[in-house]
Amino acid sequence: MSPSYLERLGARSAAVRSVLCLGVDPEAGALPAGFPQTLAGVERFAALLIEAALPYAAAVKPNLAFFEAYGAEGIAALERLRARVPADVLFVADAKRGDIGTTAARQAVALYDILGADAVTVNPYLGEEAIAPLLERTERFAYVLARTSNPGAGEIQGLAVAADEAAGYPAEPLWARVARRAATWGPGGTVGLVVGATAPAELAALRDIAPALPFLVPGVGAQGGEVAPVLAGGPARSGVAAAYPGGGLLVNVSRGIARAALGDPLAGRPDDPGERLAGAAAEWGRRLAVLP
Repeated sequence: MSPSYLERLGARSAAVRSVLCLGVDPEAGALPAGFPQTLAGVERFAALLIEAALPYAAAVKPNLAFFEAYGAEGIAALERLRARVPADVLFVADAKRGDIGTTAARQAVALYDILGADAVTVNPYLGEEAIAPLLERTERFAYVLARTSNPGAGEIQGLAVAADEAAGYPAEPLWARVARRAATWGPGGTVGLVVGATAPAELAALRDIAPALPFLVPGVGAQGGEVAPVLAGGPARSGVAAAYPGGGLLVNVSRGIARAALGDPLAGRPDDPGERLAGAAAEWGRRLAVLP
């Protein structure tokens, strides 16, 4: 039997002693000098970023929209970048998928079988039925959007949901109800939550609600989320994930690393953009250390 996603994540987190997840979302207009503002430049910079950060990252998370925007050529570039990520480094497709019936089944084929993603981000708005094909493979994983890191997250995610006496659920915000429901989805060990570092109180509450679910946490670095609350409340407290180094936690950093290659180097820093990227990744790896 193939090792589970959480088993592989635990092994990689132990190997790099960190829960750093490298976000890959390069924009053509924000590339360092010497990189053309084209798809070729985006791919070249993304390849450099991945190469520089791999020694320090437990996972790599490309945002698919930054490649889909270029059509078929962008998808081909994404597939080439995927081939650069070794098998022992988890590849998380930030796709935010979810749809009914055969559509979700085809999404699973596209993301897992064709792209080769180990995990995906999914939208729970259509319910478990709409993401079931992305949950049912025991060697794959799905991170359900619960309380995201964007400034407008509370508009929908914070809506009050009435108590469900039959299920034993209290009146609570929608993000909390999503977590309670997600904990019951799938065959076990294939579901986690996306929880933004920019909402530390909600992160702590979600850990109380779902002590066994692994968290994927965006929002540190450029978005202003603090590391300490994430490391305190992010690792799972119980269940399968809690037994592995890092407790199933992944903390995404994208601009906080990628921007190290921009502009003139700071005093004492290397001129080479690859070396600067590696230095930033190493620093984030230390900040997100889970083992001494």
